[in-house]
Amino acid sequence: MQGSVRRRPFPAAAPGSPPPAGPLYPGRHSTVKPEDTFKTSPFHLDLWFYFTLQNWVLDFGRPIAMIILPLEWFPLNKPSAGDYFHMAYNVITPFLLLKLIERSPKTLPRSMVYVSIITFVMGASIHLVGDSVNHRLIFSGYQHHLSVRENPIIRNLKPETLIDSFELLYYYDEYLGHSMWYIPFFLILFIYFTGCFTPVAEQSRMPLAALLLVGPSSLYYWYLVTEGQIFILYIFTFFAMMALVMHQRRKDLVLDSNGLFLFYSFIITLLLIALWVGWLWNDKILRKKYPGVIYIPEPWAFYTLHMNNLHSAKGSS
Repeated sequence: MQGSVRRRPFPAAAPGSPPPAGPLYPGRHSTVKPEDTFKTSPFHLDLWFYFTLQNWVLDFGRPIAMIILPLEWFPLNKPSAGDYFHMAYNVITPFLLLKLIERSPKTLPRSMVYVSIITFVMGASIHLVGDSVNHRLIFSGYQHHLSVRENPIIRNLKPETLIDSFELLYYYDEYLGHSMWYIPFFLILFIYFTGCFTPVAEQSRMPLAALLLVGPSSLYYWYLVTEGQIFILYIFTFFAMMALVMHQRRKDLVLDSNGLFLFYSFIITLLLIALWVGWLWNDKILRKKYPGVIYIPEPWAFYTLHMNNLHSAKGSS
C-alpha cells in the first residue's frame, strides 16, 4: 500500500502585507508580461557591419567577379566565381539574420522566423542555379535588356521547345527564386523591426558607426530592389514600418538605434530608387522591356545595353 504524499501549503501572508512574489508564488491575476518590460539594446555594430559587407561582396560582387576573373579559371561548364560567392551568401546571410533575431530585446515568433529562414535558403538556392546559367550566357552574346525570345542567341534555336526551356529557367531565376528569396528576407527584417522600440527617448539616436553604415546599407538595398524587381514587396514593407512607428508613438514608444538604422536605410533607398527611375525615365529600349505602371530598370540590364556597348565601341576603335 503506497503512502500518500501530502503537500505543505504556502504560508499565508500577514494581514496588510504585500502578496509574496517569486517563482514559488505564481500570481493568479498578474498583468505583467515579458513583452511589457522593455530592455535596452545597444547598436549591433558587428552584425550590421558583417551584414552590409557580405551583401556587397557576396551578392553585388558575384557577377562582377564572374566577369573580371579569367574564363580559363572557371570554364563555362563549371561553376563560376560568382556561383561560389552565391553559395557563401546562402550560408552566411541566414546565420546573420538568426543572430539579429537572437539579439532582439523582445521575444519574437520563433516558428515564423524558422519557416522564413528555410524558405529563404530554398529560394536563394533556386536562384543560384538559374542566375548562374543566365549570367554565363553573357559570354555567348546574351543581352539582359531583351526578353528571352528576343535575344539573338535564343530566338533561332531549333527545335523551338528549347526556347520554352530557357524561359522556364528565366522564370526560376527572376520570379520563383526571387519570390522565395526576398519575401522571407523582408519578413524577417520586419519581424526584427517590431522589437526595436523603447520608452526611453535618449536611446532613440544613432551612434557615429550607424551613420557611417547607413549609406552603404541603403545603396545595397537600392541594388536589391532594382535588380531583384521587388519594388512592391519593398514598398509594402516600408509602409508597414511607417504604420508600426506611428502606432507605437501613441504608446510613447520610439525606435532604438537599430530600428533607426533600418528605418533610415529604407528611406534613403526610396530616394535612390526615385533618382534612378528619373534618370532612365526616357530610355525607350528599357521602357520596352519594363512596360506597365511600375518602371524600375535593372542595373545589369542598363549595363548590357549602354556600358557594354560603350566598351565594345572603344575596343573596335
